[in-house]
Amino acid sequence: MSEVKRMKYCIDGKWLESKADKYMPVTDSSTGEIIAEVPCCTADECEAAIASADRAFLSWSKLSMSKRVQYMFKWREVLYAHKEELSILCAKELGKTLNEARGDVQKAIEPTEEACAANVLIQGDAAMQVTTDYDTSTYRFPLGVCAGIVPMNFPAMIPWGWMVPLAVVCGNTVVLKANSQTPLTSMRMLELFYEEAGFPEGVVNLVTTNRAEAEIFLTDPRVKAVTFVGTTGVGKHIYSVAAEHGKRVQAQCEAKNHALVLADCNLEATTNAIINSTYGCAGMRCMALPVVVVEEAIADRFVAMLKKKAEAMIVGCAYKEETKLGPVVSASHKKKVCDWIQKGIDEGAELVLDGRNIVVPGYEKGFFVGPTILDHVKPGMSVGDCEIFGPVTSVKRVKNYEEGIKVMNANPFANGSCIFTGSGYYSRKFVMDTDGGMVGVNVGIPVPSAYFPFSGNKDSFFGDLHVLGKDGIRFFTRAKTVTSHWFDEEAGKRTVNTWEGSTEQ
Repeated sequence: MSEVKRMKYCIDGKWLESKADKYMPVTDSSTGEIIAEVPCCTADECEAAIASADRAFLSWSKLSMSKRVQYMFKWREVLYAHKEELSILCAKELGKTLNEARGDVQKAIEPTEEACAANVLIQGDAAMQVTTDYDTSTYRFPLGVCAGIVPMNFPAMIPWGWMVPLAVVCGNTVVLKANSQTPLTSMRMLELFYEEAGFPEGVVNLVTTNRAEAEIFLTDPRVKAVTFVGTTGVGKHIYSVAAEHGKRVQAQCEAKNHALVLADCNLEATTNAIINSTYGCAGMRCMALPVVVVEEAIADRFVAMLKKKAEAMIVGCAYKEETKLGPVVSASHKKKVCDWIQKGIDEGAELVLDGRNIVVPGYEKGFFVGPTILDHVKPGMSVGDCEIFGPVTSVKRVKNYEEGIKVMNANPFANGSCIFTGSGYYSRKFVMDTDGGMVGVNVGIPVPSAYFPFSGNKDSFFGDLHVLGKDGIRFFTRAKTVTSHWFDEEAGKRTVNTWEGSTEQ
């Protein structure tokens, strides 16, 4: 039994003992052992984190853009130096394989590199002599304190990629509500942020707490923006409450991404891509590919090939190099996924491959679910419409493209979608027709690089500006448009129109 470490929370760059009555367990998902406990921080401690960020904003926001960018360059170096350490920690607490965990950390580095270009990205617009003797400029200013509410499934990428880099380089300060199931990677990154990158105290603060105490981030007037990733029900609540209190909000929510597989696809390459997309990260990602809509003409061949490749996957300890499918995050999450599989069977789907009873020798108490395939999933079956967040593939059979796109767009979620085909005509048509906000053409996980927005649609996103890309810069800044006019000796002789600087001048 490994030692259970009791964690702290961070304010002003210092790690403090919580006065919480309750501590929440963090497990090694491969062994089932509790490896740490994190505090359910009190309302006063959450308020203190906001106060710290508010104090730090006064000086950090006035620091030159060049100096903030220099901090980001240093931070990038620190992340690369500690990438393997952070990847192992991520794999242990979450259950991702080492390669997936390395990708998680890399996806925190990419937005940091985008932030290194802030000198260009934050530039406004200007024009002289817009009307006679009047000049106009638009500048972008920081908002203030930004709150980041973090999910369990990307403990590096989401807080330290989607939430911190652009917010901080734009001159804001941040309070992170780390996820209590997977906080250790984020906490270690915050240690490095201060100890090795040398950021001023209070620029980023971190608490772990429950939903009730976290409500302060939605209502406190010092918090100017809230960025959230999680379930749609919670996202709608956060969006409505925070927006009601005058805050800018972006809420990335659930997904049920679909792939359309046409008969003219390269079947082998398509199946390989779907194996990675469906079972990568044990299906615990909002850009997973849990539903395959396949033309009847090749459906039997596709399902047989998918089953064969899925059965060959090595299920095992997350932090062993040979593992291709690690555990899910917790015992309760494993039960939830297994309950969904049974519900699919009860609804009438055909169980082609069952991963519920898999046992990994030496890791019998780990939270493992093997690859699972449900075929003949019909419209109206909840297993094909709701987010399962596990390594489960639902196969929906259709006659042709037209039926397939109709089935896909009937889903209330629209984070991503993809098509596998050799047809340029249907590829282009699909891009036009699909509701998916991120679209793949022969790409199973169409997540763009950090220089483009993560652009979910429908019930997968609530807000106006997405994370990353130019949207991310706009989200974390506010515009000021300045009109200037300088008087000469004749100015006093001229009258002023109702609209100064109007186009009639």
